[in-house]
Amino acid sequence: MQTITRFSVLFLILLSPLAMAGPITGEAAGEAAFETAHDFTLPSIDGADIALADYRGKAVLVVNTASYCGFTKQYDGLQALWDGYRDKGLVVLGVPSNDFGRQEPGAKDQIKEFCEVNFAIDFPMSDKLTVKGADAHPFYKWLKAETGATPKWNFHKFLIAPDGRAVRDFSSLTKPQSKKIIRAVEAVLPQN
Repeated sequence: MQTITRFSVLFLILLSPLAMAGPITGEAAGEAAFETAHDFTLPSIDGADIALADYRGKAVLVVNTASYCGFTKQYDGLQALWDGYRDKGLVVLGVPSNDFGRQEPGAKDQIKEFCEVNFAIDFPMSDKLTVKGADAHPFYKWLKAETGATPKWNFHKFLIAPDGRAVRDFSSLTKPQSKKIIRAVEAVLPQN
């Protein structure tokens, strides 16, 4: 009985510094601690990286896109929004995804060409990413944690404030140039 007691005491002594340190989560468990959108980097459709920290001080409308969707015509509205508000501090960021109906089957070069030829897209775009489920890109997992929303279909939109906070989301049915999106964008644009 005495051996068990000595072992128990030794075990508690060795364990006590770990107990005081708290649970092992976040960075200690090998995961990065993401606080704002500015903590993320996405692969670009051009092959480089898109560091969202480069958009600090700007509002960002993030949209998961697809080339063969009934909502694909929203590219026109996204480009118009980008054209109308980029000088005021808005970035439109397209994120191609094949998660819904396999409507984005192409490689990044095909997606880029489709967007440029059919819609004259010149706003930044990432490479194709997974935006839902267990395999979602960490940025989309963060968006879900921040807003409680996950894309239900292509052309779901998330608005990021200039300080990197996720402000709100808009369903695929909400057109890029709707009054709802315009009001939300204008409310978070940096004041000049």
